[in-house]
Amino acid sequence: MGCGRVGSTLAHNLEDREHSIAVIDSNPDAFRRLGPGFSGTTVTGIGFDRDVLEAAGIERAGAFAAVSSGDNSNIISARVAREQFGITNVVARIYDPGRAEVYERLGVPTVATVTWAADRVLRRLIPAPEEPLWRDPSGTVRVDEVPAPESWVGRTVRQLQDGTAARVAFLTRLGTGLIPTRETAIQEGDLLNLFMLEAQASDVHAALDAGPEER
Repeated sequence: MGCGRVGSTLAHNLEDREHSIAVIDSNPDAFRRLGPGFSGTTVTGIGFDRDVLEAAGIERAGAFAAVSSGDNSNIISARVAREQFGITNVVARIYDPGRAEVYERLGVPTVATVTWAADRVLRRLIPAPEEPLWRDPSGTVRVDEVPAPESWVGRTVRQLQDGTAARVAFLTRLGTGLIPTRETAIQEGDLLNLFMLEAQASDVHAALDAGPEER
């Protein structure tokens, strides 16, 4: 439900993965974003209206995403899909972080786009180790996203791992993800995703800042 930039992109991504898609929007002009190649169903109407949902095939659906620009419409649509039609795989896009927390407690999975975007920007403004990208439930292992330090540019992944006790899970180079080998050379502009033990995080970042030991 919702054929804005997010909804249309999501529809195409799902269709590329060979899923059948139905898209609901109250504005029929919004379907232009899908382009002529879209082979799914489009339904004009309100996303929490039972007749509209049934016209879109909700009774045959395996999942429902409410990604319109309105928090209220998204959460109502998500709840109708789950509670009235029995769709268990439901997600709602929510702008208001406070509402997102409430709905999560009610058992409605949400994507708080404002919080997510702010968090991504914050991670660029305030680099690790203040807050990891991910931490396992036990609090033992974390993943930090770190721009390649200048002192490590030209060195191999093996040298960085041996010198810092971190493990390079993957790196992003020129906007593309890459799983490196131990002999992959680190380049300027690389974004490193590093696994490390929480207890060693300070030491890992100190070693990154210090650079490789000269032999």
